[in-house]
Amino acid sequence: MENKSKYRFFLSFLLVFSLSFTNVFANDSEGHGSEEGFDFSEVMAHDLGDAPIFPLNFGGTIVTEGQPGFDAENHDVFVNHDGVKYHYVGGLDLHITKRVTMMWIACFFMFIIFIPAANLISRNPKKVHNKFTSGVEAFISYLKENVVDASLDHHGHSYYHYIFSLFFFILFCNLFGLIPSVGELSVAASDALVAVGLYEHTPHSLHTFGEIWSGITPTGDISVTLSLASITLLTIYGTAFSYQGISFVAHAVPKGVPLPLWPLMWVLEFVVTHVARSFALTMRLLANMTAGHVMILALLGFIFMSESWFIAPVSVLSSVLIYFLELLVAFLQAFIFSLLTSVFIGTVMHRH
Repeated sequence: MENKSKYRFFLSFLLVFSLSFTNVFANDSEGHGSEEGFDFSEVMAHDLGDAPIFPLNFGGTIVTEGQPGFDAENHDVFVNHDGVKYHYVGGLDLHITKRVTMMWIACFFMFIIFIPAANLISRNPKKVHNKFTSGVEAFISYLKENVVDASLDHHGHSYYHYIFSLFFFILFCNLFGLIPSVGELSVAASDALVAVGLYEHTPHSLHTFGEIWSGITPTGDISVTLSLASITLLTIYGTAFSYQGISFVAHAVPKGVPLPLWPLMWVLEFVVTHVARSFALTMRLLANMTAGHVMILALLGFIFMSESWFIAPVSVLSSVLIYFLELLVAFLQAFIFSLLTSVFIGTVMHRH
């Protein structure tokens, strides 16, 4: 019975996985017409590209469709409650995008997981409450002992909060980017009910939910990974000056460097080294979280490009295997980013 349950679970997962991702392709292939055929670049832009959802502009002027100056090609266009299209001219655009909403969702789930766990553990730290709190404690203990303390020579108490937050934020963003768009699936299910006559039309609120939970990977955007790496860079310099004082400016160069080479080595050690490390953190996380999605989209895209049912089982099975690999990469990249951050911070605590 247990083997049958596992078998049914795997088949259900395979079905949901294939329907979820192929829903993106089906939606994009509709409306292009049979003459244009399948446009893979548009599917890539839809799944990997960011787009504004909610308008937020400071100091700009609203121009509606039909008014002079309305330019839908060069501005982010929105639709008001009356169905009128508009965009902003001038001002500071800080529109809420798909990646921002997915980061909000990741943070929301972090709150509802870790705040109750922390409350339970704090009541009696020596008591084993349940499997939930035990799992959280196991994660925290492993990061504490094998990442922070091991890299910072047991002086990492001040950095626990940052490293733990960094790890779980990246992990949740990575994992939620692997969940097929809950919002788009909800809209597709509602459209199917409309098609069979059970609903009159798809609710506007459901379309909004579809835009909010877009399924896009926040860590697949360079602005997100660069921001995380920049915080790490500031933490590195802050730690260096905190432990070494102003002498860090001179002590950045290792002892024994010949005087003629000292200016060049100072630029390399004080500036280039730490900036290069942050850049490596940025690109490593970005590349790994983007490559897997590109491979899955490419494998599933073969079905629509070839227009053959014979290739469908191979493409779907290959995509499922890559998907499981991406689950491992999601944990691995969160761990590597946190570990390297701890190592980089530890290298500036004392002089070379």
